[in-house]
Amino acid sequence: MSKIVLRDGKTVGDYYLPYIVAEINTSHFGDIGIAKKMIDAAKAIGCNCVKFQSWSSETLYSKTYYDDNPIAKRFVEKFSFSENELSELAQYCAEIKIAFASTPYSSKEVDFLINETNAPFIKVASMDLTNYPFLEYIGKKNIPIVLSTGMGDAKEIETAVDYIQNTGNNKIIILHCVSIYPPENSTLNLNNIIGLRKKFPEYPIGFSDHSIGTEMAISAVALGSALIEKHFTLNKNKIGMDNQMATEPDEMRQLIKQINNVQIAMGVEERCVLDAELEQR
Repeated sequence: MSKIVLRDGKTVGDYYLPYIVAEINTSHFGDIGIAKKMIDAAKAIGCNCVKFQSWSSETLYSKTYYDDNPIAKRFVEKFSFSENELSELAQYCAEIKIAFASTPYSSKEVDFLINETNAPFIKVASMDLTNYPFLEYIGKKNIPIVLSTGMGDAKEIETAVDYIQNTGNNKIIILHCVSIYPPENSTLNLNNIIGLRKKFPEYPIGFSDHSIGTEMAISAVALGSALIEKHFTLNKNKIGMDNQMATEPDEMRQLIKQINNVQIAMGVEERCVLDAELEQR
């Protein structure tokens, strides 16, 4: 079974206890106070990591896109955090002992995450799967990479992995992902987790889950997923970019319990958090 060690010393591997990432995305609504409450909730539940987005209006979309979609620029500016705000959130995570990560969309954002936040890995969004110069830039940093593959075909995924490998970086976690929010169950094709493991036996395979509920993530754990990424919110009734398909704290807590039960059934001794701790929360 393949495994890698993240910058925070956490081992991530197939059929290991899965590394749980609470994807915050835009569910903080641009409010750093809400973001800190989300971090607190993710820590209390037993998640390993909270992940933000490092985009800005200059790095996420092109000028021509904004020319055709002027509202989009205002939206991005409202829901993005500055470097100072991300630094504050990373420090807050360090204080309460939960990992901080974010998805960059430019080389400057990559450097900031590595040098200023001590992120345990760099997440590559599905939209950058074929951005080969960007993959090379990240690969040359020689730190762990979590590679999302939504919308990518087999050849594109293989080429992306090759570009990273050719930099000398073999610290890759590959995520099966369906880039629909939320997807129909019939489109999830969870057996692709097995297919990716056969294609890339040297790298752990995980699942970026955009589905509603916990069933699909639990199924992915039973298939040996090394990492589960799940969108997280404090209140899914609030209208937002992806907020209404995100997972609230009680449901995320249930997911952690279910993961523990699956690990017991599979004979894995380690748990996300101690059972006694779960009962107290």
